Amino acid sequence: MSGTAASIVIACHTEERFDQLLEAIDSARQQAPEPDQVIIAVDHNEALVGRLRAEVDGIEIVDHRGDPGASGTRNAGARLARNQLLVFLDDDVRAHSGWLSELLAPLVDPRVIGTGGMTMPAWQGPRPRWFPDEFGWVVGASHAGLPTEQAAVRNVWSENMAVRKSAFDAVGGFRHGFGKVGSTSRPEDTDLCIRIGASAPQSWWTYVPTAIVDHVVPRERSTFAFFLRRSYWEGAGKVELSAHLGEERNLDDERSYLTRTLPHAVLRDLASGEFTRACAILAGVAVAAAGGAVSLARAAGAKLRR
Repeated sequence: MSGTAASIVIACHTEERFDQLLEAIDSARQQAPEPDQVIIAVDHNEALVGRLRAEVDGIEIVDHRGDPGASGTRNAGARLARNQLLVFLDDDVRAHSGWLSELLAPLVDPRVIGTGGMTMPAWQGPRPRWFPDEFGWVVGASHAGLPTEQAAVRNVWSENMAVRKSAFDAVGGFRHGFGKVGSTSRPEDTDLCIRIGASAPQSWWTYVPTAIVDHVVPRERSTFAFFLRRSYWEGAGKVELSAHLGEERNLDDERSYLTRTLPHAVLRDLASGEFTRACAILAGVAVAAAGGAVSLARAAGAKLRR
């Protein structure tokens, strides 16, 4: 499949990552074949819009003024897309050579509704020895336990995703008011994939580990405090996700992750003497559970007040 059939949407919100945004744009435009359209969706930042228009040629810019956050901003970019294949990248990733062709290749099969690639962490400082690969999602990277070869999956992640525009539009895109806003993080990409999968049960998502991007991990995200904070919001977000999806919810992946992937990792690290890594896994699970419990309590309180 030709890369010219794709519209790439990159959402952004801050000038602090302007240099990284330029690298993301360059890495997208340098694909062979080059994508037909690159759209930069800017979330409530007039100065950033002006700077992009002044300094970057060959892109289309959306000045998003709707609901703040990643979901609404990506949706605004998607509305400008003129192609039937939508591709989403984050503003702090850099795509490898051949990424786009690898990501789009499975879509020659009309039953494949979307794809996602592998995201590698690009640590800006030393990688913490205690950091477990199974928690790669904490820093926006692919985690250990994902398929090592191309395979059908329930969901992929929006930092490195392709989806048929017809399927995206059919479910209304990313859920408004649910997702990443400021320091709060919720799994809006998992929500999108599950809703699209439920709307087209004879189709599936495909994980493509050869479609690789690097995701910048700044020093402040390599701390144990950030690890715990992100784990907390993951637990809270999964409870909210379950409530939003109702009968459509399918959390088998989370159950397998908790009952198989993580216990195996703890036993492995204990056996190899990596006690701090094993403790980090246990702490992450405990804090995620706390986040889920708080989210459940808030939901119950809200029902009582009605």
